[in-house]
Amino acid sequence: MKKLAFLLFVSIFSIQAFGQNFKYAFVTDTHIGSANADEDLRRTVADINNQPELEFTIITGDITEMGTNEELKLAKEILSGLKKPYYIMPGNHDTGWSESGGVTFIKEFGYDKFTFDYKGYRFIGCASGPYVRMSDGHIPRDATVWLDNILKKTPKDMPIIFTNHYPIDNSLDNWYEVTDRLKTRNIQYIICGHGHNNHQYNFEGILGTMGRSNLRAKDSIGGYNVVNMTKDTVYFSLKKPTQELLSPWRKIPLKTFIHQTLKAYERPNYDINKKYSGVKELWTYHSSANVVNTPAYSNNLVVFGNSIGLVEALNRTTGKKVWTFSTKGAIYSSPVIKNQLVILGSGDGNIYALNIANGKQVWKVETSNSVLGSPVIDGNMVFIGGSDHSFRALDIKTGKVIWKFDGVEGAIVDKPLVYQGKIIFGAWGRHLYALDIKTGGLVWKWDNGNGNRMFSPAMVTPVATKGIVYIAAPDRFLTAIDVNSGQTLWRNKEATVRESIGLSADSSTIYGKTMQDEIVGYKTQSTDPGVAWRLNAGFGYEHVPSMLIEKEGKVFYGTKNGVVYAFDPKTKQNLWSHKIDNSMINTVNVIDGKNILVSTMDGKVTILQNKE
Repeated sequence: MKKLAFLLFVSIFSIQAFGQNFKYAFVTDTHIGSANADEDLRRTVADINNQPELEFTIITGDITEMGTNEELKLAKEILSGLKKPYYIMPGNHDTGWSESGGVTFIKEFGYDKFTFDYKGYRFIGCASGPYVRMSDGHIPRDATVWLDNILKKTPKDMPIIFTNHYPIDNSLDNWYEVTDRLKTRNIQYIICGHGHNNHQYNFEGILGTMGRSNLRAKDSIGGYNVVNMTKDTVYFSLKKPTQELLSPWRKIPLKTFIHQTLKAYERPNYDINKKYSGVKELWTYHSSANVVNTPAYSNNLVVFGNSIGLVEALNRTTGKKVWTFSTKGAIYSSPVIKNQLVILGSGDGNIYALNIANGKQVWKVETSNSVLGSPVIDGNMVFIGGSDHSFRALDIKTGKVIWKFDGVEGAIVDKPLVYQGKIIFGAWGRHLYALDIKTGGLVWKWDNGNGNRMFSPAMVTPVATKGIVYIAAPDRFLTAIDVNSGQTLWRNKEATVRESIGLSADSSTIYGKTMQDEIVGYKTQSTDPGVAWRLNAGFGYEHVPSMLIEKEGKVFYGTKNGVVYAFDPKTKQNLWSHKIDNSMINTVNVIDGKNILVSTMDGKVTILQNKE
């Protein structure tokens, strides 16, 4: 009898808690750094403060235009004017072009995901990428691990409101990791941004609402949503600063969620692995966070960093963890190994050299901003660029700075090229640079004539032969540049190659990955050769910067949907393909013609072997 009374009490309490009324502000896509954005946000902050009935504010990403430290600092200063609590998460504009790799966002706001309880509801907000590289949206690996922990601690019947920057659909490559988890709980609805318009959604049976951007766009004033939670319904209403609240444009019933299992929903398809059964994963290791760099390998180890700042070393034969080293910032720098040292940069602003045997620090070089660029080694010198507008040459033994070039516009996130006495690299500041490798003096800098920094040659990995440097920037041109003068020799856009190219082993051909299905080849020459050949590889729509690597007569590359491809450059035929997961493949590290070291954005590291 006592047990029955207790259960009745809990049930009544739950209903009462679920039924309490309250209102909150829903703001998204503020894009600080774009025209009028700071003025629009200041108006919104003042307007929210003038409505004491609003209990808190949720801000669902794209807080800034380019994720710069300056933009994030300004956004924090404006949002600090809110008189009541606010909860915030990054969007793709805060992370995809971030000069800090997301580190500054966390420093400014204290977190990149959140959970809090209010009047019986549990609000959960997840971060989402892409992070530093161009790719689909992605719920980070560390966020799904975190979400599992939060849901484990959440009572089954507790009503949940989930928030994210992206819609929880296939604009995220791993949307199902969220929907599948939420369907097991009492999810009420999802709110998101990204699309800049008020929009109704249904995410596999979970009702959702996209909010309008806070930007004024073509209007004279920006706006946001007021969310009114009542006993049995939630209402969304448009609010423009200083103007009357409009009638609700969206309402969602609040009730116990029942998972409908009758309909089958889209999920990633791995049938391609049945077609090429001779390709196997020798081992697969799943890191606790995203891996957005190319692992390095030695005779017995595989080494890489992840997005929570952890350097991990695995046994090359078994994939078992051998050692780890913790930095204090996300790692997007692809490590290099030489002289028993592992060298890489970190979002914490340091360049590290670690002992490959045990992961102990040998030396580090401090900089004033994150180091997202990847190092290259030439002789006894290490070359690496950072987000402090500087490019450095270091002594490999000691880390001593031999020279520093501090005239870089924008953050450096790519892997440089050493060629004919020059070190060549791009940055998120419109330019490609060539420095004298001995002195660090500027030889030339090149730009594509476009003032939009989104088209910067930042994610390119240059290749060169016969005195010509080749790049493919986001403007979708393959460009040939004279290595001595920096002058443009030719630009070709007929195949829409974007950031992913490679040089054949005999230096006769530039390989390019297009944005739709095709691999193309161009002859290496000083005049525009046009497209020499095309291979319909069938990978679909594509945009990730994964370079094409030739070894032992085969060319290897990865795609945005987790598939590694190999083709024969002589016959122009696909040899095999293998799907690892559904996220971006980083540039692969080809061990030999049969073994390829691969990492994915979702944190999987594996060695693929073609046994045929």
